[in-house]
Amino acid sequence: MRKTIIFAAAIAALSPSAALAENTESDRVDVAYEALTEGRTHDALAQLRDSEAVRAGDPAALINLGTAFARQGRFAEAREMFQAAATSRTRYELELADGSWIDSREAAKQALAGLEERSTMAMR
Repeated sequence: MRKTIIFAAAIAALSPSAALAENTESDRVDVAYEALTEGRTHDALAQLRDSEAVRAGDPAALINLGTAFARQGRFAEAREMFQAAATSRTRYELELADGSWIDSREAAKQALAGLEERSTMAMR
Protein backbone atom coordinates (compact mmCIF):
# COMPACT_ATOMS: atom_id res chain seq x y z
CA MET A 1 0.00 0.00 0.00
CA ARG A 2 1.26 3.47 -0.79
CA LYS A 3 0.20 6.46 1.20
CA THR A 4 1.36 9.92 0.38
CA ILE A 5 3.15 11.57 3.24
CA ILE A 6 4.88 14.84 2.60
CA PHE A 7 7.98 15.33 4.70
CA ALA A 8 9.18 18.79 5.51
CA ALA A 9 12.78 17.81 6.24
CA ALA A 10 15.03 14.90 7.10
CA ILE A 11 13.69 12.61 9.79
CA ALA A 12 17.10 11.96 11.28
CA ALA A 13 17.33 15.63 12.17
CA LEU A 14 13.98 15.36 14.01
CA SER A 15 12.43 17.94 11.80
CA PRO A 16 8.70 17.77 11.13
CA SER A 17 8.26 14.43 9.52
CA ALA A 18 4.93 13.50 8.09
CA ALA A 19 2.59 16.07 6.73
CA LEU A 20 -0.45 14.42 5.34
CA ALA A 21 -1.57 10.85 5.06
CA GLU A 22 -4.06 10.13 2.34
CA ASN A 23 -5.54 7.19 0.53
CA THR A 24 -7.71 9.34 -1.67
CA GLU A 25 -8.22 13.05 -1.94
CA SER A 26 -11.18 12.88 0.44
CA ASP A 27 -9.54 10.51 2.97
CA ARG A 28 -6.93 12.58 4.78
CA VAL A 29 -5.32 12.04 8.16
CA ASP A 30 -4.33 15.17 10.07
CA VAL A 31 -0.93 14.57 11.64
CA ALA A 32 -0.22 18.14 12.87
CA TYR A 33 2.06 18.98 9.96
CA GLU A 34 1.31 22.69 9.94
CA ALA A 35 1.79 23.07 13.69
CA LEU A 36 5.15 21.28 13.52
CA THR A 37 6.45 23.17 10.50
CA GLU A 38 5.42 26.47 12.09
CA GLY A 39 7.26 25.59 15.31
CA ARG A 40 4.07 25.30 17.36
CA THR A 41 5.13 22.19 19.25
CA HIS A 42 2.60 22.64 22.04
CA ASP A 43 -0.24 22.86 19.50
CA ALA A 44 1.04 19.78 17.70
CA LEU A 45 1.09 17.85 20.97
CA ALA A 46 -2.43 18.93 21.82
CA GLN A 47 -3.62 17.96 18.36
CA LEU A 48 -1.91 14.58 18.25
CA ARG A 49 -1.92 13.28 21.82
CA ASP A 50 -5.57 12.18 21.83
CA SER A 51 -6.10 11.92 18.08
CA GLU A 52 -7.78 8.99 16.43
CA ALA A 53 -4.73 8.59 14.17
CA VAL A 54 -2.44 8.03 17.18
CA ARG A 55 -4.97 5.71 18.85
CA ALA A 56 -5.18 3.74 15.61
CA GLY A 57 -1.39 3.47 15.46
CA ASP A 58 -0.95 5.43 12.24
CA PRO A 59 2.83 5.55 11.69
CA ALA A 60 2.82 9.14 10.38
CA ALA A 61 0.93 10.38 13.45
CA LEU A 62 3.20 8.41 15.79
CA ILE A 63 6.33 9.78 14.13
CA ASN A 64 5.06 13.36 14.39
CA LEU A 65 4.03 12.90 18.02
CA GLY A 66 7.50 11.53 18.70
CA THR A 67 9.00 14.54 16.93
CA ALA A 68 6.97 16.91 19.11
CA PHE A 69 8.04 15.07 22.27
CA ALA A 70 11.69 15.19 21.16
CA ARG A 71 11.49 18.94 20.58
CA GLN A 72 10.46 19.31 24.21
CA GLY A 73 13.33 17.12 25.38
CA ARG A 74 10.93 14.32 26.30
CA PHE A 75 13.19 11.65 24.80
CA ALA A 76 11.66 8.60 26.51
CA GLU A 77 8.20 9.46 25.18
CA ALA A 78 9.63 10.26 21.73
CA ARG A 79 11.45 6.92 21.70
CA GLU A 80 8.19 5.14 22.58
CA MET A 81 6.36 6.76 19.65
CA PHE A 82 9.14 6.04 17.15
CA GLN A 83 9.36 2.42 18.30
CA ALA A 84 5.58 2.05 18.02
CA ALA A 85 5.72 3.36 14.44
CA ALA A 86 8.66 1.09 13.61
CA THR A 87 6.78 -2.00 14.81
CA SER A 88 3.28 -0.99 13.75
CA ARG A 89 1.19 -3.56 11.92
CA THR A 90 0.34 -0.70 9.56
CA ARG A 91 3.06 -0.22 7.01
CA TYR A 92 3.11 1.93 3.91
CA GLU A 93 5.34 4.01 1.71
CA LEU A 94 5.84 7.65 2.66
CA GLU A 95 6.63 10.30 0.08
CA LEU A 96 9.36 12.67 1.17
CA ALA A 97 9.39 16.38 0.38
CA ASP A 98 12.09 15.75 -2.23
CA GLY A 99 9.77 13.30 -4.02
CA SER A 100 11.55 10.15 -2.88
CA TRP A 101 9.74 7.31 -1.10
CA ILE A 102 10.54 5.49 2.14
CA ASP A 103 8.88 2.67 4.04
CA SER A 104 7.09 3.95 7.17
CA ARG A 105 9.01 1.50 9.37
CA GLU A 106 12.30 2.70 7.95
CA ALA A 107 11.25 6.32 8.50
CA ALA A 108 10.51 5.51 12.14
CA LYS A 109 13.86 3.74 12.53
CA GLN A 110 15.65 6.78 11.10
CA ALA A 111 13.76 9.04 13.50
CA LEU A 112 14.77 6.76 16.38
CA ALA A 113 18.42 6.82 15.27
CA GLY A 114 18.30 10.62 15.10
CA LEU A 115 16.79 10.71 18.57
CA GLU A 116 19.50 8.46 19.97
CA GLU A 117 22.17 10.66 18.43
CA ARG A 118 20.52 13.81 19.75
CA SER A 119 20.02 12.49 23.29
CA THR A 120 23.61 11.23 23.38
CA MET A 121 24.88 14.68 22.40
CA ALA A 122 22.72 16.25 25.12
CA MET A 123 24.51 14.17 27.75
CA ARG A 124 28.04 15.33 26.89
